[in-house]
Amino acid sequence: MQNQRQIDRGIDIEALQDWEARFAAWWESNGDHSDGSHDLGHFQRVWKAARHINLAGEEDREGPADPLVLLAAAYFHDLVSLPKNHPQRSEASRLSAEKTGLLLENDFPDFPREKIAAVKHAIHAHSFSAGVKPLTPEARILQDADRMEAVGAIGLARVFYTAGQLSQRLFDGKDPMAAAREPDDQRYALDHFQVKLLKLPGLMNTAAGRRMAEANAEYLREFLRKINAEIAGEY
Repeated sequence: MQNQRQIDRGIDIEALQDWEARFAAWWESNGDHSDGSHDLGHFQRVWKAARHINLAGEEDREGPADPLVLLAAAYFHDLVSLPKNHPQRSEASRLSAEKTGLLLENDFPDFPREKIAAVKHAIHAHSFSAGVKPLTPEARILQDADRMEAVGAIGLARVFYTAGQLSQRLFDGKDPMAAAREPDDQRYALDHFQVKLLKLPGLMNTAAGRRMAEANAEYLREFLRKINAEIAGEY
């Protein structure tokens, strides 16, 4: 409990749990349940990762972040979720930030108004494709926590889930590891590992995030070694 209170300084732990329950209930009643990679479970996992990073961040001098800002940003960072091949994909985080600001004002009128701008910045800056520099502890932590969904076992599952949605091929049969060609993750799911996923540990903002991402990236490297062996007929 002491560690929890250290993470959640500035707001009582029970109050924070109440806010989380209310945000989850909103998603259950109002969310789009058609996207399995941006469902309530995704938001809950991002919040868990964010809390973990926030605690470790006290050692790394990356925090502490405001827990309520971080919670709201974690739960609503993908309020507007566009497919990866959508022409406005890079605008999704900005649109999510604006919509979240209105949501907090209208659906949660007791949410502290002075915290909304910080929530909106964290959401706007979290996206890989938006290219917005995270300027606050909440924004840096949220970006790292969301990126943790792209590495490790969950990240692996999401790659092929998304590839199926976009009707992509699993890999280039002649050069599955893109040894002699430019990786193209618009055509081949496996190429996404080189284009984005294995780069994420080096892009993390926090020391805790880098440690977590590097450990999970090794899992992805092992998967690539195994699938490459199987493609070559080495079982």
